[in-house]
Amino acid sequence: KNLGGSFRMKQQTLTVQTKKRKEIIKSISYDQNEIMQWIIDLYCPNGFEVDPTYSVGNFYKKIPQPKYKYDINPRANGVVESNCTNLSLGNDSVKSIMFDPPFIVGLPAKDSKSTSIIGNRFSRFKDMKELFEFYHRSLLEFHRILKVGGWLIFKCQDSISSGRQYLSHVEIINYAVSIGFYPKDMFILVAKNRIIGKHHHKQQHARKFHSYFLVFKKERNPVNYFRKGHEKGTGGKE
Repeated sequence: KNLGGSFRMKQQTLTVQTKKRKEIIKSISYDQNEIMQWIIDLYCPNGFEVDPTYSVGNFYKKIPQPKYKYDINPRANGVVESNCTNLSLGNDSVKSIMFDPPFIVGLPAKDSKSTSIIGNRFSRFKDMKELFEFYHRSLLEFHRILKVGGWLIFKCQDSISSGRQYLSHVEIINYAVSIGFYPKDMFILVAKNRIIGKHHHKQQHARKFHSYFLVFKKERNPVNYFRKGHEKGTGGKE
């Protein structure tokens, strides 16, 4: 018997299996760049075509720059001034969108340096109702400009406002589905550390150490989860 050949074959099989395990795309990561690369590998092989809230482009240190870059207050070269709810793009004209919208609600404490740093960089909303209305208008605009079969990547995180829990990702998913998006996937980005304000003395909820990358696909027909054969809307694939 060729025991050496058998051993080498087992080694090769083990190497292939190990490689496959390393390449598994997971739904959770501590690394934002890793999640974005996973999304590109699965859904957007040419990268993201549009970023309507580009800011300074921190997303694109390790992935290709988007073709269309917008921001309501441009801070980088090549970024067009525009509100993400009213973009200068035609109907059904793009294949993919990366959306990382502002989420700051309410006014910061006068001596809160950590929140003012974020607040000075990004837009603020007076309350959660105004924030959710902004999300709705943005989703409608993205549905307009995306081609059928196109992808929207929506980064978001849940919030506590005035002592009340707001599951923003649920609100976003429900509204997106209602206008014709299919929630194809979800990735969870876990933070190793969070800035805790000195005014937060009494903890009433779990501290949020995660955010979401929601992956939506624009379908020709709305997804009906309770109709027989609804898998036709998604191609019946995982």
